[in-house]
Amino acid sequence: MEVVQSSVLGRLLLPVWLWLRARYEYSLLARVLRGIAQAWSRACAGSVLIQFVTREGCLSKAWKDSGLCRILTFLLSIPTILLQKLYGACREAFENSVAARIVFAVVEETPLAVAWLMLVIMVIPFKYWNNAYSFAGFLLCFLLAVASGMRKRNFRLDLAFLGPWIVAFGAMILVAWPLSAYPSLSTRFLLYYVTCMLCVVVIVSTVETWRHLTRLMAFSSLALLVMSLAGLYQRIQGVEVNPSYVDMNLNKGMPGRVWSFYENPNTFAEVLLLLIPVAIAYMLCSKGWLGRFLGFFSAAVGCVAMAMTYSRASWVGLAFAAVVFVVLWNRKLIPFGILAALVVLAILPDTVFNRILTIFNTSDTSTNSRFPLYQAAGEFLQQRPVLGAGLGSDAVRQAIGDLNLFHGKDHFVHCHNIYLQVWCETGLVGVISFVGGILWTFKKGCRAVARATCDPVVRMTILGGAAALMGTMVCGLADYIWNYPRVMLIFWFVCALTLAGIRLAARQDGEETSAPVSE
Repeated sequence: MEVVQSSVLGRLLLPVWLWLRARYEYSLLARVLRGIAQAWSRACAGSVLIQFVTREGCLSKAWKDSGLCRILTFLLSIPTILLQKLYGACREAFENSVAARIVFAVVEETPLAVAWLMLVIMVIPFKYWNNAYSFAGFLLCFLLAVASGMRKRNFRLDLAFLGPWIVAFGAMILVAWPLSAYPSLSTRFLLYYVTCMLCVVVIVSTVETWRHLTRLMAFSSLALLVMSLAGLYQRIQGVEVNPSYVDMNLNKGMPGRVWSFYENPNTFAEVLLLLIPVAIAYMLCSKGWLGRFLGFFSAAVGCVAMAMTYSRASWVGLAFAAVVFVVLWNRKLIPFGILAALVVLAILPDTVFNRILTIFNTSDTSTNSRFPLYQAAGEFLQQRPVLGAGLGSDAVRQAIGDLNLFHGKDHFVHCHNIYLQVWCETGLVGVISFVGGILWTFKKGCRAVARATCDPVVRMTILGGAAALMGTMVCGLADYIWNYPRVMLIFWFVCALTLAGIRLAARQDGEETSAPVSE
């Protein structure tokens, strides 16, 4: 703030801002907006939705101290326990070894390794990337996490703060593979899911300070900036209109849709949807001007790139994420948010505005093509509702093809709906545990940010992550957001970031009984 105030631009604009603020404080508009905000707060205070979000369920209360959670945590932590016993038996030798101290210094910075890995994963162009790299990278990070607990007496790989639903979803993934109707088609998808599991466990278990959170947010904001700039450069270079991406009769004059590093504009938009709220949270919680600038600039450029994707489902998801962010951050800002939304709509380019108008137009070929997909998925679930077809879009596509359930013009790729797709892959228990896990994370996040003792950095991390997850779940109503494994990994990265913030908030309130303690 001092840097801004002492700058030439700051000295010119600050008096204007203070004058406008003084005039606004006692204006009729200010009184009206305050009244709306107070009425909204009173309405929300007694609403069923707020009670649902703030109330902790019986399963959630019982999970942390349950025998199942303890057994699973013990089994997952056996390598760490063995290393801790080795360190205890040879402590003097380890402490006197320069090489051992260097190794300890490296492995105990596992969150930094994850940050670098995610940066690489997010900015490498599609044609140069192999998803096996993601698996190898997070397997290495998992080994680092295991080794990082060697000198910490009570360190365990954390399943308690993953919650019962996400653990159940992970179990269903492991079960869905051997029970798949097409095991050979499901094998590579198992590796994609295992990569995401490793990502969540490593981040939640090793993030121990707010600095770890800010590093992860900073690297994801940097990745957002790089991919967004690549999208803008792509627009400057020119993008040919792809008729398979847009109905040219309803979107005349619309330019080609940018995709940056992701080969598909919808996929690129889904990544932007996940990262923009995180960048805004990083901007608001950063303690230095460089971090604030990175967060603001990456979010701003990301929003411009989002507009250039012309991805309607992601636009709706981002709008919903913005509402969730404002409601959790400060409900009094809702009227200002409505005004800002109206201003944005007024200045949107005609092509973007016209694209918005086609969202509920069933004559649009992109919208209309989804109905045969939904019908085929619904008919398949009537025949195999409990087990599904098995992991992966390949297994679902093969099953629907074998049963001759799809009768659309094009071929069946996936369900174009994350809930239907997860159900078709993992069965009824799988989709229930998946939705339950995200809602559990959101509820725990709401409870954490409501506490007065919550650290500002932790609070903003949870806000950004929760908003991104809710926006993406809304987007998932019209798109299968995990069609590309890297997007699925980024989704679970944001979920893990949110859970890590919830864990730190609980530790601040003394709720965590098994915090790592150094010997």
